[in-house]
This record gives sequence, C-alpha cells and structure tokens, in this order.
Amino acid sequence: MMAKIVGVAFPIPKKFIDRFFKEEKDVFIKPATCFKELKPGMKFVFYQSHKDTGFVGEAKIKKIELIDDPMKVFEMYGDRVFLTKEELKEYVKSQERWGRKKEKKKKKWLVIELEDIRKYNKPIKPKRFVPVGGQYLKE
Repeated sequence: MMAKIVGVAFPIPKKFIDRFFKEEKDVFIKPATCFKELKPGMKFVFYQSHKDTGFVGEAKIKKIELIDDPMKVFEMYGDRVFLTKEELKEYVKSQERWGRKKEKKKKKWLVIELEDIRKYNKPIKPKRFVPVGGQYLKE
C-alpha cells in the first residue's frame, strides 16, 4: 500500500521565513509544482533554505488556488502575501531567466493560504533533501 500524502514541504530562504512567524504573513506563492495531491486541511511545513537549514515550522493549508498572473495575488490577499510586490516581480523574472519563457503554455502559479502557523523550538533536519519544487509529506 502506498503511503498517504498528508502535506507538503517547500523551501523558503531564511531571509523570508520569519515573515510567516513574526509578521503574520499567511499567503505563500510559487510556480506550481508540487500541488496536485494537496487539499485544504493538509500540513504545510516550512523548510528554511540557504542558511541554518531544516524544517522550522508548520501550518495548516486553508485554501489552494492556481492563478495565471502571479501579481494578481496582491489583489486577492493584499499585504498578507509573504513577498513584497518588488520581490515577487524579481522572482517572476528569475523564473523567466531559467527558461520558463520558452514554454508555449503559460506556467500556473500556486497560491496557498495558511492558518494555525506555528514555529518549532529548533530546526529539524530532514531525512532527505527538499528540492526547490517542494516535496509531499507522507504518513
């Protein structure tokens, strides 16, 4: 029997991670990768990348949406988004530089609204590397 998917872990650079814990940001956005199996109520684990890596907290997925224009996230959620408009514009540009522009089909963006966000006392080292696209968490 296959292990049941109970959530997802996404890497978030250390410089952005505290926005979820200290600034009450509760909307995560990234190019859509690991999402087909996700449902509201599942666990979202914050994997801190770039420095002092590890799982540093978790939240419950409240809502999942796929959008075409990532900048629309600000119309939908305002300043609850963990990135600023400028940071998201830079992120979009960096995605285009990595060859996404050549794709004929426009890439969707994954927007996850979170609730019950809590930080762990200390980072937990994962058994396996967490790729940029994220990874499902299994029971």
